Amino acid sequence: MPPAQTARPPVITVGGPGSFPWRVFHERHPVLLRQVLDGLPYGPAQRTAVQRLLEESTDGVVGPLEDGAPDAAAWDAWGLPGRLGERWTDLPFLWAEGYFYRRLLAAVGWFGPGPWQGVDPFGPVKAAELGSAAVDGELAALDGLARLDEERRDDALLRSALWGNRADLSFRLTPGREGTAEDDGGLVHDDGPRFRALLAAGPPGTVALLADNAGRELLPDLVLLDHLLHTGRAASARLYVKPQPTFVSDATTADVLAAAGRLLAAPGAAGAVGRRLRQALTGGRLEIRTHPFLCAPLPFEAMPDDLRAELAEAVVAVVKGDLNYRRLVGDRHWPATAPFAGLTAHFPAPVAALRTLKSDVAAGLDPAVAHRLEAADPRWRTSGRHAVVQVRP
Repeated sequence: MPPAQTARPPVITVGGPGSFPWRVFHERHPVLLRQVLDGLPYGPAQRTAVQRLLEESTDGVVGPLEDGAPDAAAWDAWGLPGRLGERWTDLPFLWAEGYFYRRLLAAVGWFGPGPWQGVDPFGPVKAAELGSAAVDGELAALDGLARLDEERRDDALLRSALWGNRADLSFRLTPGREGTAEDDGGLVHDDGPRFRALLAAGPPGTVALLADNAGRELLPDLVLLDHLLHTGRAASARLYVKPQPTFVSDATTADVLAAAGRLLAAPGAAGAVGRRLRQALTGGRLEIRTHPFLCAPLPFEAMPDDLRAELAEAVVAVVKGDLNYRRLVGDRHWPATAPFAGLTAHFPAPVAALRTLKSDVAAGLDPAVAHRLEAADPRWRTSGRHAVVQVRP
């Protein structure tokens, strides 16, 4: 049943010491902010503003946006006025994270005016990852696709997009390489066959992909979209990215162009993918799209009508990553066995979620699987060692 017809568990909040969200704010964010300040030569004003944000978000109350904020009306609609003065630890985790990253952009001058306007604070980390030697090996592994039959090729590309840089194509395509996370039981729900059946159920249409991370994790997303277009499974594709840098490595248009350029410059099969992607972009079969709501601190159930109408045109929407999954099912203390179909009934298109578990939310699992995971590791929801492919036609 849709969530509106069922009793909903509490929203996950930042909470107190020991909770996963609390550790994100008090352990992960300080490291992140040091990384940001080490990555670019920000001046005293930016460094002071970043430090103040850290102090506020770890031991203070919610402050306002900067004067003249260009998105003030949006944040008013997203609930900011009612949150001002609340302790950060009392906030819904999803909302708090979204607002933290929005305030970080203001602290480093991303909105301008000034010399730092439009400079991605996470850019150095993204560039270093995309330019790493490890990516060369991952792209070279695409040459092995030709050795696989159609079903194994489909499976390899879907799993690569699922796991991102945790289990890349070089593992999936090299004979004799075992021991990837999913081979060890990390893939705890696999609707891969349902995904393929969904694409084959009617004439090729539009596939939407809501991207997660840039860099090494965006590359297999692009390869998957190219595969669907090249094989005729999709007539067209839309790649949805964030309109501004957020959540450290979430993909923006600039990140898509960087990843596509990395493919285009590579030899062999990867270069061929890059050339086809460029042709698809220039010819309109592949579109990069964005929307302000993609940075909203709200679940997808609250998406505005214009974005809902866009996504409703897709034969399937591939929803990538942990954050998008939280927004898809609702960032609540769901039982791990809560029906995925019911929690996603609000979404305007058939949906395929590719998600590595890195937060407290879990849903759609078989009771026996959920019991096994609980018995084996109390932190299985947040360890990043488990993943799901879940499809709702």
